[in-house]
Amino acid sequence: VELVRWTQSVGLTLVNRDLASLQLRTPSGQIISFHILQIFPFTSESKRMGIIVREESTGDITFYMKGADVAMASIVQYNDWLEEECGNMAREGLRTLVVAKKSLSEEQYQDFENRYSQAKLSLHDRGLKVAAVVESLEREMELLCLTGVEDQLQADVRPTLELLRNAGIKIWMLTGDKLETATCIAKSSHLVSRTQDIHVFKPISSRGEAHLELNAFRRKHDCALVISGDSLEVCLRYYEHEFVELACQCPAVVCCRCSPTQKAQIVTLLKQHTANRTCAIGDGGNDVSMIQAADCGIGIEGKEGKQASLAADFSITQFKHIGRLLMVHGRNSYKRSAALGQFVMHRGMIISTMQAVFSSVFYFASVPLYQGFLMVGYATMYTMFPVFSLVLDQDVKPEMALLYPELYKDLTKGRSLSFKTFLIWVLISIYQGGILMYGALVLFESEFVHVVAISFTALIITELLMVALTIRTWHWLMVVAEFFSLGCYLASLAFLNEYFGIGRVSLGAFLDLSFITTWPFLWKVSAITLVSCLPLYIIKYLKRKFSPPSYSKLSS
Repeated sequence: VELVRWTQSVGLTLVNRDLASLQLRTPSGQIISFHILQIFPFTSESKRMGIIVREESTGDITFYMKGADVAMASIVQYNDWLEEECGNMAREGLRTLVVAKKSLSEEQYQDFENRYSQAKLSLHDRGLKVAAVVESLEREMELLCLTGVEDQLQADVRPTLELLRNAGIKIWMLTGDKLETATCIAKSSHLVSRTQDIHVFKPISSRGEAHLELNAFRRKHDCALVISGDSLEVCLRYYEHEFVELACQCPAVVCCRCSPTQKAQIVTLLKQHTANRTCAIGDGGNDVSMIQAADCGIGIEGKEGKQASLAADFSITQFKHIGRLLMVHGRNSYKRSAALGQFVMHRGMIISTMQAVFSSVFYFASVPLYQGFLMVGYATMYTMFPVFSLVLDQDVKPEMALLYPELYKDLTKGRSLSFKTFLIWVLISIYQGGILMYGALVLFESEFVHVVAISFTALIITELLMVALTIRTWHWLMVVAEFFSLGCYLASLAFLNEYFGIGRVSLGAFLDLSFITTWPFLWKVSAITLVSCLPLYIIKYLKRKFSPPSYSKLSS
């Protein structure tokens, strides 16, 4: 796009372009029309693209090609300035593009078209045969020009990278640019500081050279690594584990001249050789395979199209949005999912414990403790809204999470969701289920049917109190969910009384409505609930008092 804008600034304007033709306006105002005969799209393997056009006024046929300097150097006629100028532009951080042309006679084009059509109709090795026919034209082409385009950094790239580093995230830059261009971009974005040592991996082609270069790299400490795709391929072929181990110790890694396949291979290697999660970020079609290979893919919608954003798990419009996506939304999502998952497990296990205790007391008789609608209500109306309101919980404000990215490091320790937290919730469920059931059995008096009323009421209140215990920052919807669930339970007592009996409904056991309004019912439910929840509240208070989490220090 920038090249088209530049040609317009010097007077050569693109007037029209469709699948079959294009029109240009010269500085003198003359319109030149071209008929498109063939188009050879860009591929990551060839690193170039071409087009064959026929000028309608003269009938001249011309083959134009543009591509990377490494791909075009062997195609264009000999010259003594291309390599030097490419290096100069790359050191300035410019992305270079070599443009060449070749004039074709009518006979040459007809011969090419016949061979090209036969190759496309081939049933075996079609891709190789098509490439071979195209390469027959790519010989002794006339070098037209060398372009250098500055790919400017988006806004706030430097502070975003600094934010990710402070959060304990290792950053690798995988690019198809030249080594000099990649190094310049890494420095300008502050991925590599200007005072930091950089180890540039020398070009290698054998196992011995790879061994010597790895030994030289091993002797350096706290330096960034810059390696080309060819050298990387040799290292991974002979010393895969050693290279990944050394590279993971670097503060930053820059892999240049990488093909899309190599990008995906690097992501896969990091997943295999480390216990860490990988996140791939890209904005072009060359990044699709890398994004799909990572645990989490982020696509940036840009001038290069939407291929990356369509293939990714998350789509953003600016690189700076990654900070909020990870530090705020990612962190909250992890903590909320951990709390919600463990609480759903607790909700099911506590009622299972009560049934187990009830059956064991009565010689493992196959009698359900709670009847149909009570079980349905417990899983839905009575406890669902408070439990799922945990998705609104947050320990710190978003501004605080962005200001202190070190909070993100706690996630790597896995303290929110681990075997330890799982075991703790299992023990809490067994303790509370046992207290609720044994308490109801001990405190009932003359009517055995009162066991269900006492235990189920205490169970509902316990679940609501446990949600309140888990919440770190109250939201008004959480308060509404708590009182709404309690209100639904109290209102249902009027028409679900027949389900409060022990055993089958046909036995005639019903809820004694006069009993639940008496003082003995209220103090028995309160006593059981207090014994099941008060110790947990005391433990939480003491833990926050003597071993507060990092977020509570910031909140205070």
